Amino acid sequence: MSEDEAMHTYQYNASPGVPNFAQRFIQVHVKQGFQEGNVDYLTMPGIKPMLGLVPLACGCANQPLTVATTTDPGYPIPADWCGYHPYATNYALSLNPGNEFRFMPNQISNGTGLVMMNYPHNPSGQVATEGWLRQICQYCSDHDVRLFNDAAYIILSHGPESLCLADVAPDYPDLSWTEAFTAAKLIGNGTGWHVGAMVGSPDFVGDFKEVKGKTDTGFVAPMAAGVVAAFEGDMESIDLVREMYRSRLGLLAKILTGRGMRLALEPAAGFFTLWLAPDHAFGQKVESAEHFNFMMIEETGMVGVHFPPYVRYAVCADVAAMSDEIDAAFDKAQVSYD
Repeated sequence: MSEDEAMHTYQYNASPGVPNFAQRFIQVHVKQGFQEGNVDYLTMPGIKPMLGLVPLACGCANQPLTVATTTDPGYPIPADWCGYHPYATNYALSLNPGNEFRFMPNQISNGTGLVMMNYPHNPSGQVATEGWLRQICQYCSDHDVRLFNDAAYIILSHGPESLCLADVAPDYPDLSWTEAFTAAKLIGNGTGWHVGAMVGSPDFVGDFKEVKGKTDTGFVAPMAAGVVAAFEGDMESIDLVREMYRSRLGLLAKILTGRGMRLALEPAAGFFTLWLAPDHAFGQKVESAEHFNFMMIEETGMVGVHFPPYVRYAVCADVAAMSDEIDAAFDKAQVSYD
């Protein structure tokens, strides 16, 4: 137990209990180093509770803010949070097989003040590449749009083409940006607690610190110590987890495509697959992705998450051990597409 009194106070935006935690945690995920003064850092207790603070850091407490989110389809929490803020107006950037689940600059409406994106993308498993990120960064820099990325699953990327926003954004000195990282699922979360960090342009991170410092009771240093130990001392185990998920994804895709299901996109990261809902199943017309999902649950016990017009199936359990049951479920469903 430390006798330094400062170690026993609320940590707030700092991390004296785990010195330089944010810098150390960020550097594990980002391929490049940063020049002194070009970025700022911030510790945080996981990403989800921070998502509602991002619009607040952009001034939506007392002035209108238009926010674009990658929630069509997508992890809905950024849009949900915008709904809680009276001055925040949200619209979703359409993602689909046609644009490979990457929105383009011309989809960002005039007057947008903030883009909240999520790459690697949940639920499609799409990743952000350098060329695409540069298009988005240039547009947001030119049009004074703040840019935020939830990079929760970046370390589960399958290949080197997957980049963080932080790998590219510092090349745009007029861009106001920030990116959030967390230890989630089996990727460094052996301490049983979400711990994370943000990096971004000093102006955006500074505004975020102002809001977070008034809403957060402080950093949980013992949990962060466990996360640091995992990322700095046992990357081999994290690599094994990534390969385990990748293997499961491949097996699940093989089983489902063999029974007629169609992938919306070949996942390039994460632990989930996204499928086009079929037009027919169990000898009847499928009315919607939700209808198909609940039919599968009722008839076979196979549980997905519907993101109309898609259904997501994750691989958070041993797919190989359940492969016969999964195959039998889709054999029973007899899916087809028009």
